[in-house]
Amino acid sequence: MHVQEWLDTVPAVAIYALVAGVIGLESLGIPLPGEIVLVSAALLSSQQGDVNPIILGACASAGAVVGDSIGYAIGRKGGRPLLAWLGNKFPRHFGEAHVATAERSFEKWGMWAVFFGRFVALLRIFAGPLAGVLHMPYWKFLIANFLGGVIWAGGTTAVIYYIGVVAEDWLKRFSYYGLAAAVLIGLASMLIVRRKAKKAAAEAEPVPAAE
Repeated sequence: MHVQEWLDTVPAVAIYALVAGVIGLESLGIPLPGEIVLVSAALLSSQQGDVNPIILGACASAGAVVGDSIGYAIGRKGGRPLLAWLGNKFPRHFGEAHVATAERSFEKWGMWAVFFGRFVALLRIFAGPLAGVLHMPYWKFLIANFLGGVIWAGGTTAVIYYIGVVAEDWLKRFSYYGLAAAVLIGLASMLIVRRKAKKAAAEAEPVPAAE
C-alpha cells in the first residue's frame, strides 16, 4: 500500500486527540515529547486532507492551556513536597538544579516566565506546577498560559504546515523516503532545540563558592 493511502486510513479525530493528550500531559508536568508530536502531526496535516490544520492547532492549544491549568492546581495543592516527589521520580527533569533554575526564572520574570516557558523545553513542563507551588495569582497565570499556549501551538502548526505544503511535490516524488526524511528532520530539529535548552539551563546554574 502506498504511504499516502495508509495515512489516509488514520482517523483525523485520533490525531487531534493524540496531539491534545500528549501536549496536555506534558503541560501538566509529565515529561513527554509534546513538541515533536505537534510537529509530526502538522507535517501530516499538510499531506493528508482529512487533518485540518486549524482544528489541529486548536486542539494543541486546548491541550496546552488545560494541561497547564491542571498542573497549576496540582502544584498549588501539593506544594514543595510535590516537587520533591517529582524529583525522585524524574531526576533528569525535576532535579534540584532544574527546579532552582525554573524558580529563578519565575521570581525574575513572573507572568513572562509562564508565557515564554511554553517555548522552552525545560520550562514547559515546569510552568503549571511551579506557578501553583509559588502561589502565582491564577488570573495572571491564566492570561500568560492562554497567550503562550495559543501562540506556541498555533504558530508551530502554521509554520510546519506551510513547510509541508511547499515540500509536497518533493515528498510525492520520493514517497516513503521523502516522508521519512521530512519527519526525521523535524524530529532532529526538536531534539537539537531541547539539547540547547538543557545546555543553556545548565550553564545558568550558579557556581558553588569555594569554602
